[in-house]
Order: sequence, then C-alpha cells, then structure tokens
Amino acid sequence: MRLKDKVAIVTGGGAGIGEAIALKYAQEGARVVVAEINPERGKSSVQAIRKQGGEAVFAPTDVSSEDQVKAMVKTAVEQYGRIDILVNNAAILLTPGETRAHEITNEVWDRTINTNLRGYWLCSKYVIPYMLAQGKGSIILIASRTGMRGFTGLAAYSASKGGVFALMRSMAADYARNGIHVNAIVPGTMDTPMNAAEFSDPEARNKYIPRIPAGRLGIGSDIAGMATFLATDEAFFCIGGVYLVDGGADLG
Repeated sequence: MRLKDKVAIVTGGGAGIGEAIALKYAQEGARVVVAEINPERGKSSVQAIRKQGGEAVFAPTDVSSEDQVKAMVKTAVEQYGRIDILVNNAAILLTPGETRAHEITNEVWDRTINTNLRGYWLCSKYVIPYMLAQGKGSIILIASRTGMRGFTGLAAYSASKGGVFALMRSMAADYARNGIHVNAIVPGTMDTPMNAAEFSDPEARNKYIPRIPAGRLGIGSDIAGMATFLATDEAFFCIGGVYLVDGGADLG
C-alpha cells in the first residue's frame, strides 16, 4: 500500500474524478476526508470506501466558504491528527451561464472564480500550516486544458483554470524547501457528472472520441492513478509539474 497511514483530503470527493481519487487513496491505505458540498454524494463516497475496508469521514464543504474550509481542516485534524495530502478538485462549470467575456453575468463570473480558484487557495491556505509543521506534504491541483489555451464560450471557467496553474507554480516554488511538493494534473475530455448534460447526447460524445488517440472519453479512475503517484514519497522530486492525463488528446 503506497499511501499507508497517510491522511488525505479530497475536495469534490463525492463524484467523478474526486470520488475515484478518494476510493483509490483508500485502497492504497490512506485515511480519507471526503470534502463535498452535496451531502448525499459525500456520504455515498464514504460508504463505498468503508465497504471496501477503507477508512473515511465526510466533511460537508463549500470550498468557496472560508468558514466551511476551516471546519473541513478541523475535521481532518481532529479525526486523524495530521494532513499529508490535499487534492484540490472541487470545481463548477455553470451551464447555462458560461459564454463569451462580455456576455457573462457578474454572478456567473464570481461563483466560478470563487469556487474554482479561490476555493483551491483557501483549502491550501488552511492545510499548509499543518504540512509545514510536519515538514512534509503533497498538494495536487486538478487543472484543465481550458486554462492552457483559448476555448470558445468558456471565459469564466478558462480564467479560473488559468489561475490554477499560476497558483500551483507559485506554491510549488514557495514550499519546496519545506518538503511540500505541489503539482497539477490536467485531465482530458472526461465522462464525469460535470459533463453529463452534454454527453447525454450520443452525437456530442461521438464528436469528441475521434479526437482522442486512446479511442474513448476519460473516466475518474484514469486520473486516480496519477493522483496516487504524486501523493507518494516516490514523487517527492516532482515539483511544479503539469501532468496531462488525456488519452493523447494533445497529439492530434
């Protein structure tokens, strides 16, 4: 077990990529704090972990709320005594609402930035002091290709994810000498709840698949393997890295 006795917080751990990472971490021996805004999903993820013999606790968390983030961290420390891994994964894509920059409402812009970027910063802000005290830790930010290049009609989401890369690199440089390694994972086109509405249409699915050399859309477990490696001590020298897990989509 590569994560035996480690304590991990996974935000958005009740569905999609976050749930897959939480389950994989538990399989690898970690004790997992499932931070999730949706109570049903969060509790379901914890139950799945316990059913497979793992250890987990649910922390109801809206990552854009400073008070709820503080409570999440408190839950982790009170329950398990330390925090070794933070996976910043919770994010939103507001559809309808996402569009070109001049057409986005202030509400959509603020909600997107507050969750997808401020949320990553808040969770890191309150976890890092515990990692500094331990002299060790791993922070993984789930990023997006939308933050690397221009995507039409996704101004707020793209801006939030572009900020994720900048935040990751800054934290990686700031905390490497403290034994904290910070990295980002960039998923490809994913068959997850965030994209469920779009991919409910078979034509939409078939539009993307030919562009992916692997021949299919990504699923949560595809990301969980890389997230596990980056959380291990073996990845200690991986600092400020951007790891694409996209089925070869950038090769086309």
